[in-house]
Amino acid sequence: VISLAGTTHTRPGRAAFTPYLFLLPAVLVMLAGLVWPVLDAFYLSFFDWKIGTPFETAPNVGVANYIRMLSDEGVRESLSVTLRFGFWTITIEMILGVALALLLEKPIRGASIFRTIFILPLMVSPVVVALIWRYLYDARIGWINYYLNAWFGIDYQVWLGDPSLAFAAIVITDIWQWTPFIFIIVIAGLQALPSEIVEASKIDGAFWWQLIFFVKLPMIRSILLIALLMRLIDVFRALEVMYIMTGGGPGRSTELLSLHIYNRAFSAQQLGYASAI
Repeated sequence: VISLAGTTHTRPGRAAFTPYLFLLPAVLVMLAGLVWPVLDAFYLSFFDWKIGTPFETAPNVGVANYIRMLSDEGVRESLSVTLRFGFWTITIEMILGVALALLLEKPIRGASIFRTIFILPLMVSPVVVALIWRYLYDARIGWINYYLNAWFGIDYQVWLGDPSLAFAAIVITDIWQWTPFIFIIVIAGLQALPSEIVEASKIDGAFWWQLIFFVKLPMIRSILLIALLMRLIDVFRALEVMYIMTGGGPGRSTELLSLHIYNRAFSAQQLGYASAI
């Protein structure tokens, strides 16, 4: 620090660059793990490259892959399936997750046990989830068919062989797996609410439904928005469960956009076109 004519100035030195040095490792990791792959995929989308052939020999097709994508029926169908899948799963998961959180936020007997049970699906690998539900839906030995027949007299269904039933099956599986995620986030937000506001609302005569819809939920709307956005991101990158349970079939009834990209890249060996999608 130098004082000239009563004015204090700061000499630029190493201290000014110290924060950037601490940020540098994280920036390098992001560049290597996020930015570079995206740029590389964008560059690859201008080539017609197949697995097993040298990239140097791949012809440059310009924007042909993007033009092809716009007229590709498979892309449109898989995008439609993804949007319908996201609508049903996210809507039901948000409703169930919020309802369970509101039900178990109070310190009632056994609440901690139920909370532990509800979050168990999150601890299971997606591959294991897919295998479990694939056997549950099995047309011959699956428990779902057995109990539906034993309790309600419903005939055995080929759950993963019928387009409409297969779509419903993957929706139910996703709801079972990811509702606990919404539950954890919402119950954490509810328990962090200031008790004074809730108590003041009760004193003013607010009913239970008014407390929920006009006090609690508005106060955690930012948390609900974060949960909604995170689940929306997960929908567009969901792959393992659908790949193992149905492989995208029958037909394309359960082929999400991520699975369609995977099939284009590794089954059809169209890496350039898959990168464009």
